[in-house]
Amino acid sequence: MLNRWLFMLMLAVALAPGAVFCDDKSSVWAPDDWATLDESNVVTRIAFGSCAKQFRPQPIWKAILESDPDLFILLGDNIYGDTEDMDVMRDKYRQFAAVPGFTKLRQKVPVLATWDDHDYGANDAGAEYPKKAESQQVFLDFFGEPEGSERRKTPGIYDAKIIGPPGKRVQIILLDTRYFRGPLKMRENFGNRAGGTFGPYAFGCGDGTLLGEEQWQWLEEQLQSPAELRVICSSIQFLSSQHGFEKWNNFPEEVDRFNKLLAKDGVGPVIFLSGDRHHAEISSHVLRVGKPAAFREIIDLTSSSLNSPTTWLNEINEHRFGSVYRGENFGFVEIRWGSQFPLTLDYPHAAIVCQIRSLKGEPVIQLPPIALSNLVPSRLFAPAENDAGEHDQ
Repeated sequence: MLNRWLFMLMLAVALAPGAVFCDDKSSVWAPDDWATLDESNVVTRIAFGSCAKQFRPQPIWKAILESDPDLFILLGDNIYGDTEDMDVMRDKYRQFAAVPGFTKLRQKVPVLATWDDHDYGANDAGAEYPKKAESQQVFLDFFGEPEGSERRKTPGIYDAKIIGPPGKRVQIILLDTRYFRGPLKMRENFGNRAGGTFGPYAFGCGDGTLLGEEQWQWLEEQLQSPAELRVICSSIQFLSSQHGFEKWNNFPEEVDRFNKLLAKDGVGPVIFLSGDRHHAEISSHVLRVGKPAAFREIIDLTSSSLNSPTTWLNEINEHRFGSVYRGENFGFVEIRWGSQFPLTLDYPHAAIVCQIRSLKGEPVIQLPPIALSNLVPSRLFAPAENDAGEHDQ
């Protein structure tokens, strides 16, 4: 009788909503209880984060849920897979799916995701990772990507969504900084930790591409799609360039190429979201673009880690706004449609508020509200002598 009751209990658990299970061939293992994204809805609150070690407690989901986001974006290291065995990878995703707070979030809030190195398959890995095609399918299986979708047919997991009606359209661009990335060059030493430039990689050390030509062509097309705000999600930092770890500035030619895209007409307001670093910070930089010279403010919100913060000290970032936050954290972007801010004829009354929030959900870093009209190229204050030498950063 005891065995019968034990069997019934195990069966009830297995059939519970959102249960994650696996058959002998590991073909059924991912959750099927994801909240549906309605692309017609107006987005006013976006939460995001990165670096969630599946074997540690993750209490931060409570604060994220209480922030009542319309959308949550995972920016990579969503698990720490670090394997070439896809059964092991699936098992680690299964652990993540079983986290109670994450279960509640995904059942209530639509989730979009990209990956970074550890959920891709290996620390700091790029195009050389031998199981990247297999890992892509595991990732897409877990996040409920429909069979036959373009994302399943195309190498890499980059994707884009436009959410909201005309006049309030938010485009989410999810970049893949792993699948195509060329090799990095090591420094002879890690540098001076106290001096703020510590890390394994030489500056400007990237050999080849970061995104790959197909993804670049796709990105250029996406940046011309109609939208009032573009949120570009990169697993690694776009603006911070002085540390010795992974970042866009390891590939200076790729940064220059991106800046040229941002200079094109029709791109409109853009912000970057990033993760990876196991600390949080907000970077802001006025980028000089085009000829004659125009100026575009670029913001990069870095949120990391959801449950594995670092005690790193003294890292230099000339673009940093305020200070670094080293506790568990998530990022939060509030879009204030209808705000009475200065505007151009091309952009609506709207502003954004960019925050890093703590484990308790309290803002610990916050930018003042920024009008969307301030996030587009402007020549109002461009000095004539700066017209030469375009695309400086």
